[in-house]
Parts: sequence; C-alpha cells; structure tokens
Amino acid sequence: VLGLSTVGLFASTIALAVQNNNSSNQSEETVDSLEAAGSNYLVPVDIVPDRTTTEVTSIFETATNVCADKKIQLDSVDCIHQPGPQAGANVTKGFKGLLETDVTPNTKNFWQSSMCPVNVHWHLGTEHYSVGEYDENGSGPNGNINVPYRRDLSEEEVQDGFRCHLYDPNDEAFTKPYDWKHCIEMEVGETYEVHWPHSAAGACGTVDQYQTPFYDGVFCNLGLEAFENFTSQDLSNSVGVQGQIFTIVNDDTYYYPDLIRGWIVDKEFGMGQDIAIYSGSTTGDSVNNEVCSSYSPITWQVDRKCHKISASSFDKLCYDMKMQRDDMSDDLHAHGSRELVTPDYVADNQQRRRINKIRDKNDHLDHSHVRGHSVHQHKYQHKHHKWF
Repeated sequence: VLGLSTVGLFASTIALAVQNNNSSNQSEETVDSLEAAGSNYLVPVDIVPDRTTTEVTSIFETATNVCADKKIQLDSVDCIHQPGPQAGANVTKGFKGLLETDVTPNTKNFWQSSMCPVNVHWHLGTEHYSVGEYDENGSGPNGNINVPYRRDLSEEEVQDGFRCHLYDPNDEAFTKPYDWKHCIEMEVGETYEVHWPHSAAGACGTVDQYQTPFYDGVFCNLGLEAFENFTSQDLSNSVGVQGQIFTIVNDDTYYYPDLIRGWIVDKEFGMGQDIAIYSGSTTGDSVNNEVCSSYSPITWQVDRKCHKISASSFDKLCYDMKMQRDDMSDDLHAHGSRELVTPDYVADNQQRRRINKIRDKNDHLDHSHVRGHSVHQHKYQHKHHKWF
C-alpha cells in the first residue's frame, strides 16, 4: 500500500512529464513554422540587458581605482606655436599634410605594441574626412556640414561633423526610432565617429583598464617625470587611437556585441581593412584651427570606409561601459566634433595599411591629390573644397 506522500509524488511526476511533453511539442511546432518560413531564421532574444545598476554593491566597485586622476595636464595653445601635428585630418587615399615631421606613426596593430584600449567614446558626425565615404556630400536626419566649417553654437547645441553616404530616408531602418536603454541622446540614421584611445601605460588586463576621462587611462602607469623624459617618437609608439565611422540603423542584422574591445575587423564586410595611419593629437570641439591640442604626436589609425551598425550594438556598448569600475557616464553620449584640421597642421607622414587587396565599388582609387591642395580628379560630380 502506497502512502499519501508517495501517491502525491507520483502525481506530480506525471503532471510534470505531461507539461514538459506539451512544451516540447510547442517548441517543435515553433521551430517547424520558422523552418517553413525559410532556411535562415532567428529566434528572438534580448540582445541588450535591461539592468542599469547592480542590485548589490560589489567589492569591485568599492575598491581603489588606481587610474583615477592620473591625467597629465597639458594646456591647449595657439596653433601658431605648433605644439605638434593635429587631428582629425583628411584621410582620403593620396592626401598628405603640409606639416613636416620626423616622427613616424605606429603602423603595427596596437596590441603588438603592448597597447590596450583604455576608453571608448564617439563624436556626432565625423572629425575625419574621406572623400566619397564621409564628407560634406553625405547625409543624415539632421543634414550635413560644409568645409571649412565652424559656426556659433547655442549652449544646447553640439558641434557636429561630416556624414556618411549610407542614409536612406525611404528605408525605415534609417528612420524607425529605437528604444534606447543605456546610451543618451543617440539617433537612428545619424553618423558617429567612434574612438578607442590605446596606451601602453594603461591598466591593461585589469578591472581599471577603461577610464573616463580617457586621459586617466592613457597616463595610468606613467608618471609626470617619466612622461617628461619621453621623446616625440616614444609618445607616438606608445599612445594611439583607433577611429571607425558608423551610420546607425534600426536593424539587428547589423548587431555586433563587443564594441568596447575596439574597432571591428572583418575582411568579408570590408571593416577595418583600408586604414589611414598618421601622427596627430587629441581632438574634440574645444580645439580647432586656432587653438591646438598639446597632446601630440600620437598615432591615429582610421578606417577610411563608413559602415552600418545596429542601434542595439551601441546600446550594448553603453551597457558594458556602465559595468566598468570607473564611472564612464560622461561618455554615454556623442561628443562634439573638432572642425577639420587645415593641411598646414596635418603631418606629412600619412601611411596606409591595406589589409584586403580586393577593390570594391566604394574604393576611390581614381583620386589624385597634391599635398593637400586643389589638384584632384574623380568620377563623382560632387564638389569638394579647395583643400582637397
């Protein structure tokens, strides 16, 4: 004779088995219906976490941030005093700046020079300029700018840069609003230039690797005395920035989950393949062609192409930034863009790293330039400023 507890256990087991069988049948039916719709199908998943803060205070949050306040202060100066080559520059193939320098930019992958990303942030529009990819003939939901360009802004406005040529107002992927969970004041259809500052003096491989402001990360393990003994070539070898340009689409087929680690390198999609390399400076809308950055010369490696990226990719990036030990909230929005640097302040050492030798329809190989001035020929009907 079975006891009541044993009978109850048998009943629960039978009920659970029936429930699992029904659930399995429903799952199989769902898969069957998806397969019937086509061989390529996606099972919907939440690719951007909702959580904004941790439920409890972690020991990692309360521990010491060894990079805090490590920025070495260098004041911006009048550009006439030539603090060093400036960024962002024209990175079109064949362009050369006019500022002579004996510094050589670091042409290696940054990780090969023991450098790691110490921050990620982005600018509204582009600070760099690549003919036919991101220039004054691109477009977006808020228009574009001309060159040379500087205008008086209200306190609420952000200095913007150039736009890509990808925007299509008739395609809802460029116009359908995205429900942002973590990034601030971002917009579908807009162009953003993403920067990943790298440093050999960063807290690489530790919980303090990512810092805001990025200067704290760049100088984390480099004191003022050591920095003062650095040569210009030492600085160019040890500090660099990856730059990659995106137009945001509300289309998760362009989702990339790990933007915090650095730019996207993908040969099949032409990402991180055609790279302009030169010596420059820090950027931002606090400097221009009258007031120059003293943080120079550092190496810039900039992708000449513009790419689509999903809004969810950026939102996941902002989530990852929120999860760092340092407070990166000041980098969760787009920063203002520096006006395009005049060729007089651009280094004459621009180099090219072409990873994928296969030409594509967007490769502007029929351009010819003469040291930043007006001799150029191309198949497009667009008009470019005499600088180019």
